[in-house]
Amino acid sequence: MISKKHIPAINKEGYSFIIIGIVAVFLLVNIFPAIAWFASLITIFIICFFRDPERSVPHQAGLIVSPADGLVSKIEDAYAPEELGLPKKLYKRVSIFLSVFNVHVNRVPVAGKITALHYRAGKFLNASLDKASVDNERQSCVVQTKSGEKIIFVQIAGLIAKRIICDLEEGQEVATGERFGIIRFGSRVDLYLPQQTKIEVREGQTMLGGETVIAALSQATKAPAKLAKTQAKTVKVKAKVNTPKAKPKKSINKAKATPKKGNKKS
Repeated sequence: MISKKHIPAINKEGYSFIIIGIVAVFLLVNIFPAIAWFASLITIFIICFFRDPERSVPHQAGLIVSPADGLVSKIEDAYAPEELGLPKKLYKRVSIFLSVFNVHVNRVPVAGKITALHYRAGKFLNASLDKASVDNERQSCVVQTKSGEKIIFVQIAGLIAKRIICDLEEGQEVATGERFGIIRFGSRVDLYLPQQTKIEVREGQTMLGGETVIAALSQATKAPAKLAKTQAKTVKVKAKVNTPKAKPKKSINKAKATPKKGNKKS
């Protein structure tokens, strides 16, 4: 039996399209039945496209999750989008291609504060092409983590994608895996990570937005070692406290000796 939890929610951006599709089917069913069937198939596709399932988001500090569903099409060194005005240095860029069959709701890759947003008009080339990162219409976002690392994620329009929606604002505090926008229909998301970041995925791997761990920042790997040192110090202190000292023994001996002196005087 199918329960409510097995049916994913629909993103609000799809409501108007779904309503138009349903109305079209009802209007055409008695006049042009064949077209009505075609319209119903399109409506079903639209409902599937705008599905918005829940995800199990990992909340360990320093983990970078995938900002989108799709396929890792490329992992390479690249400069950040020039419109952001960041220092010219190389990042590790992970490109995720979304087909029309993927969930298109985008999610924040890591917790932090949004420090920069920039929309740039451009072409609508096939999002799977390398030059799509440079030539296509895009929305660039920068999030700064509590440790000061800047992570860049970019929504890129595709061949039939005509609108990028980003609900973020500068200065906004965001959580890992939080929904922030959607791209209609078919697209790409690029993720720019610091050079020292260890990438945990490979080209051709399927991503789940907000759930698949792409990388771990340096502070995430250092934290366990720091904790181990702290625990070692704590154990050492406890060991010192529990060790019996020599002083109490001396005081006991003195107490025993006192009565003997008293007996001699009497």
